[in-house]
Amino acid sequence: MYPKVIIDPKKYAFNVDYLTNLCHKHQVSLMAVSKVFSNDEQLMQVLNQSNVEYIADSKLENLMHMKTHKKKVYLRIPALSELSLVVKYVDMSLNSEIKVIDKLNEIAKQMNKRHEVILMFDLGDLREGIYYKDFNLDDIKHVLNLSHIHLKGIGTNLTCYGSVRPTQETYLKLKQIKDLIETQLNYKLDIISGGNSSSIPMLLSQSLPPFINNLRLGEALILGRETAYQEKIDHLYDDVITLKVEIVEIKDKPSYPEGDLGYDAFGHKIEYRDKGMMKRAILAIGRQAVDYHDLYPLKGIEFIGASSDHLLIEIKEGTYKIGDVLTFKLKYGAVLSLMQSNYVEKDYV
Repeated sequence: MYPKVIIDPKKYAFNVDYLTNLCHKHQVSLMAVSKVFSNDEQLMQVLNQSNVEYIADSKLENLMHMKTHKKKVYLRIPALSELSLVVKYVDMSLNSEIKVIDKLNEIAKQMNKRHEVILMFDLGDLREGIYYKDFNLDDIKHVLNLSHIHLKGIGTNLTCYGSVRPTQETYLKLKQIKDLIETQLNYKLDIISGGNSSSIPMLLSQSLPPFINNLRLGEALILGRETAYQEKIDHLYDDVITLKVEIVEIKDKPSYPEGDLGYDAFGHKIEYRDKGMMKRAILAIGRQAVDYHDLYPLKGIEFIGASSDHLLIEIKEGTYKIGDVLTFKLKYGAVLSLMQSNYVEKDYV
């Protein structure tokens, strides 16, 4: 039954091993990000059998139910309302608010646990983290004096919101913070986490600064791509997870709607282009499951648009019939939504 995603654990294992070996060759530890496949049991088994040091997820629910002997890392900045669960189920969390870290310490003390934190710094991408220009050693001293918190290291996030690519100049901002903490406070930081799959080009070109000793990789493991330039990484599989969708209608129809035009079902006012008659097909999947912009189009096919349950395409080349199944390679957003949809079947190679 379609739609369905096809998952290949062996290809995933190859990508994981390749990137783990690449990281370790440069003395970089790896946090394998599992959120994109929503704690899938077979892919989790791959990570458990790998040499990655940490498994990281931004969904607390995934971490709570995750079966692993690896250290678990909470990627999303914790909310005050969930800190008891964070301390109970997670070994390490990424933080940017001293008030939250104080509360983590209080709860960890009650549970007689020691919770590790990575203090995040915003180097200009403008997502999470203490803005690097507001860095204050007094904040570090405060965290170091907490009885049940271990400051494991510092980190940054790049390319997720502000599209800021990792560069030597950008990383220098983090190095200055690292050096101040280690020299002024005589405290050795175990982890300097330099970001995500967008840092892989620097790793491959051997230009990643040597003080960066940790990366948090998710997209590259699943899609075989780095995120700074959206380029495929040599040797890696880009089809660990693919989407199969069935054609349910093929008709010759006009390209421009007839009648008074208002808003579509999602409240958008669409501008249509009249290209005359075209061969149109409908695929049995819609925006409830995936955004078609996150699918790589096939040769001879052009995406037209989508409703909640139908994806409209123009057939420009090739011979298709009702019941044919099309296979699409996926971008990150598509994997993220499809793996969490209850309306998409999962199948394994």
